[in-house]
This record gives sequence, structure tokens and C-alpha cells, in this order.
Amino acid sequence: MAQKKMVNDITSMDVDFAQWYTDIVKKAQLADYSGVKGCIVYQPYGYAIWENIQRDMDRRFKEVGVENVYMPMVIPESLLQKEKDHIDGFAPECAAVTQGGGEKLAETLFIRPTSEVLFCEHYQKIIHSYRDLPKLYNQWCSVMRWEKTTRPFLRGMEFLWQEGHTMHETAQEAEDFTLKMLKIYEDVYRDTLAIPPVVGRKTEKEKFAGAEASYTLEPMMHNGVALQGGTTHYFGDGFAKAFGIQFTGRDNALQNPYQTSWGMSTRLIGAVIMVHGDDNGLVLPPRVAPVQVVIVPIAQHKPGVLEKAGGLYEELKGQFRVKLDSSDNSPGWKFAQYEMQGVPLRLEIGPKDIENGQCVLVRRDTGEKQVTALEGLADTIAGLLDTIHGDMLARAQKNMEEKTFVAHSHEEFLDIAANKPGFIKAMWCGDPACEDKLKEETGGVKSRCIPFEEEHLADVCACCGKPAKHMVYWGRQY
Repeated sequence: MAQKKMVNDITSMDVDFAQWYTDIVKKAQLADYSGVKGCIVYQPYGYAIWENIQRDMDRRFKEVGVENVYMPMVIPESLLQKEKDHIDGFAPECAAVTQGGGEKLAETLFIRPTSEVLFCEHYQKIIHSYRDLPKLYNQWCSVMRWEKTTRPFLRGMEFLWQEGHTMHETAQEAEDFTLKMLKIYEDVYRDTLAIPPVVGRKTEKEKFAGAEASYTLEPMMHNGVALQGGTTHYFGDGFAKAFGIQFTGRDNALQNPYQTSWGMSTRLIGAVIMVHGDDNGLVLPPRVAPVQVVIVPIAQHKPGVLEKAGGLYEELKGQFRVKLDSSDNSPGWKFAQYEMQGVPLRLEIGPKDIENGQCVLVRRDTGEKQVTALEGLADTIAGLLDTIHGDMLARAQKNMEEKTFVAHSHEEFLDIAANKPGFIKAMWCGDPACEDKLKEETGGVKSRCIPFEEEHLADVCACCGKPAKHMVYWGRQY
């Protein structure tokens, strides 16, 4: 996949991966820094990627009966305190409003770090009978968490996301829905973003505050670092009891409903950058690219070239997201620009192409060029975009497999952690103390998840040598 470097002011990822990431965010005009520390300006190109991801997820949610709502952005302190485990988990990250209209508030309001308590307050008012269930609600919004270290899209004080909160008649129904949403998330990663995540259950230590079980998707970045890419949670009836949510069951007895929560954020954009990008900039999966095909006229000053390019634009725009660049910038400038912005396909059309009834299609992911007949062009492009998606998914899968290692012993675990960036598969006894010890010894390697299909790699824990209970994926994270 080696290509000639066309954009010289992007740091090579092999030289400085963090600076490479920042360069792409800025040069591709995805986001800009704002005057508020830790908060970014989502520029049109970056926001368009989010909109395409959002539309795809929203369609999938609605197909399983989820409805969109919107909750307040502030939470009264008394309401937040109703679920102690929850507030204890978020307390360090909460931002408080203590004054409004020039006067001190009677009660502190917290800007939502997440909205479980707001949904529960509402559900307490509207759920009365088993006939009112299930309630399958989701909201698209921003949340605020007072992060100490921030990076555009990956970790910010304010970020965009969706958060689903549902209530169910039985525990089994709620647990099943938690896993159903996890599968939808996995489909978004694979079928839309061309990213293969590791999927499984979080350990007790790493689960969400107030949850009985948390499930996660962990995609691997190009440099072997993991990203918590999305989570779903089964809450049992803990929140329902804390907020007095009851309904009359089929047996006419009062009971508490069972709750789920699930969310994915603009962190997905960071994953797309770090899984697929290269030293020329973005490489966007066709299904979320704001521009799927850019038409670049060659020798556009010559008779008929711009007219033909415009005709192709009109022909293709109903089926694809297409841009025609008829500006007076040179073709070389245009090539570099759309290379950096990750446009999946470049279509070149010049006088000789017109004469021969053809055009040239150039793939962003590989740089491969192919001369293509203008007849049947839309079908050719559709097939090529699907091929690009499949090839990007395969490359990401290969990178993950090549950077996944097995540790059979404590010594081997420490050696891999020190010398081989990536996932480590190792057995674990189930003791959180071993998680803490491995994290401390390795300078940050944490449990990522217990996969649904565990392999038996050894009989004993890779930390303490006691009998093993689970195989765990371990790794560093953003």
C-alpha cells in the first residue's frame, strides 16, 4: 500500500503517531481548537462524517423500535445523588453550575456527564403497567466530562454522542436487548466503518458505574493501541428501585422494570482516522465519506472538458455523494487535497478520455488507477466502492491479527507489554488485584474485555499463577 507522499506537512505516523493524528485533524479541516480548553469546533467536513455515521446508526436503532427523545442538559444535585454508585463513578468528571441570572442557585445543577437519572425521573412518571413496556428511548446530544487530558474526537470535555436508555418487563428481555444493541454497534463498525472490533464483557473493575454488566467494542488503532469504541450496559432493577419506578405486572403485583443503557460517540471519527489513515492523510470508508467521488477535470480550459465533467456530475449525484472541482487550482493541487481528505475515489476526465469514451478512476486506499468506460460508469463505481470497503476491512483485520500476542506466563506478559504494541491475550484468575498489578507493572496495560468465545491458553493466571477463570484481552488505550 506504499504510495508517493503527496502531502508534505503531515508528520509520518512512524515518526510521531500523536502528531500525525493532530496534523490530519487540522489539515483535513475536521476540527479546530476553541477558546474553551478541551472543547473543539466541529468543522463542516468533520461534522459531515459524524452526520453520515449518525444517520446509519439512527436507521438501525429505529429498525428495532427505538424512538428518539431529548432530555435537559442539566441535572439537579438531589436527582444525581439518588443513585450513589452512579454519582461516585462520575463525581470527578462533573461540571457544576452554581449561579444563574446573576444569583446563586438554591441547588447546584450538574451538566450531564450521562443521562441515566434524567431518563429514570421521566420513566417514573410514565411507566405504570406492563402494557407501558418496553420503553426504548435514545437521545442524540452532547455531554460534558471534566477530562484532564484531551484530544480531538478521542477524549474531550464536551463531545457528541447518542445514549440509549430502555426499560423492560423482565430481566431476560433487558439482558437480551443489551446484547442486541451490542450487535448493532458491531455491525456499524464492520459494515459502515470497515473496522473489526474485539467484542466482549468488561471485568467487574472496568464496568460502568451502577451497572450489573458492561459490554464493549475494542477496535485496534494502526499503532496497536486500543480504543473503547462503544459500550452497552445491563443495569438490572437498581436504578428503578432508587427512583421508585414501578409497574403493575401481568399478575397484578407491583414490580420494578429492568434497565439498559448504551452509547457511542464522536470517538468513532478518531477510530476511523487511526485505523485507516496513512501518511498522506485520511483514508475514509466509502459509506461515511462526505464525498465518495471527486471529479477532477484535466486540461479544463480546453473545449468540452468542463461540460463533460458537469454531465458526469449530474449523472452520478443521484446515486453517490459527488463533488466536481472546477476551480482554477492545478490538477496536482486537487490530487493532494482530496488525497489528504480521504475521498475514496478520484475521477479524472480530460480531452483524450472524452475522445475515447472513458475516464480514469483512482482509489484513495491503494493509489491504484484504472481506465474505465463511461458507459455503465455508475455500476462500476458502486462495485469499486464496495471493493474498497472490503479491502479496508481486511487490512484492518490483518493489522489487528499481526498485533495480537499470547502470553502464557507473567514474564511473557511483561516482555510483550514492553516490546510489542498491541493486544495481549492472557488468562486471568478474576481478582481485580491482578488487574491493578499488571497495569502498574506495565505502565498502563489494562483489561479490555473478556471475549464471548474464550480460548484456553493456560491453566493459571498470567499474573499470580492461581487457577485461571477467564481469557482476557489486555492492552493500552486512548
